[in-house]
Amino acid sequence: MKASTIKTVGILTSGGDAPGLNAAIRALCLTGMNKYGMKFIGIRDGYRGLIDNNTFKMEKLDFDGMIKSGGTILGTSRVKPFKNPVKDPKTGLLPVEGIKKTFKENKLDALVCLGGNGTNTTASLLYDAGFNVIGLPKTIDNDILGTDESFGFQTAIQVATHGIETIRTTAKSHHRVMVVEIMGHKVGWLGLYAGIAANADAILLPEIPYDIKKLGKFIKARKNAGHEYSIIACSEGAINLEEAKMGKKEFKKARESMAQSVGYRVAKELEEETGLETRTSVIGYLQRGEDPCPYDINLATKIGAAAADFLYKKDFGKLVAIKGGKITGTLLCELAGVVKAIPSDDPVLQTARDLGICFGD
Repeated sequence: MKASTIKTVGILTSGGDAPGLNAAIRALCLTGMNKYGMKFIGIRDGYRGLIDNNTFKMEKLDFDGMIKSGGTILGTSRVKPFKNPVKDPKTGLLPVEGIKKTFKENKLDALVCLGGNGTNTTASLLYDAGFNVIGLPKTIDNDILGTDESFGFQTAIQVATHGIETIRTTAKSHHRVMVVEIMGHKVGWLGLYAGIAANADAILLPEIPYDIKKLGKFIKARKNAGHEYSIIACSEGAINLEEAKMGKKEFKKARESMAQSVGYRVAKELEEETGLETRTSVIGYLQRGEDPCPYDINLATKIGAAAADFLYKKDFGKLVAIKGGKITGTLLCELAGVVKAIPSDDPVLQTARDLGICFGD
């Protein structure tokens, strides 16, 4: 065992839950304890728990039982301590002051934050504020800049792919067009990969504004060619040509005024455009709540174990990332507030086009 000057470490999960979180927590704790003699403090419910000092000691957890379970044993929230900070009515402390108190009372030498873009953006701000912080990349959207992969993504692909394949049975039986809505608020990695894997006929993504007339023309051409049904994989953040021209505030207002999600709007527009019976199915939270697949377990374990090494080396202010299959560190400040969108020359996107998949453009 190597003696570490980093003795006590806090761990939190923030934002949406994702498959692999518990596997990463397990790997971090076991590696830190066995290799470096570290102690770990669990922080409940994300940054809310960090502010409120809602903590517990983690050494007695059932680590063996954690590796295959979905969700997060630590709980989560979407609290952002640096966004419109106000004093706590009970303690009179600002969020950062509450965090300092939590660090002091638990004798924390460092903090590990497991989460997506928002979580790691906050982690970057904490590091700038003087806290020893390391980030881990968790999200089913795979939209974190600075890492090739995030754990949770592959499991979500499997769930979304299975969902599309199951819905195909109904589409085929009833000779319908089916719009299958997949998670992906700002980027379409999940929709793209699941759409290809499930043999979707069209894929709608946030990165490629769709023209309903072009999509309708494609679907009618399929019908005329003898195809009795069509499957459209639609990211929840897919946008049309009109929305692509909107400013950020105008777009937000337009989305808030929608009675239903994008998948339902696309189905309605498409039915009006083509005259073909069109239905919507939203896969939703099944994509986030599934137990992790072996790939994500291994990826999360690899990243979690590496985080203990980062702590030992005091390599703070970094995201434990994967590039070219190897562990590396990406500065948190470089990924803060930025999402990794699908580039127009992405080889997987080009492959989909070569296959004849329509993107509505």
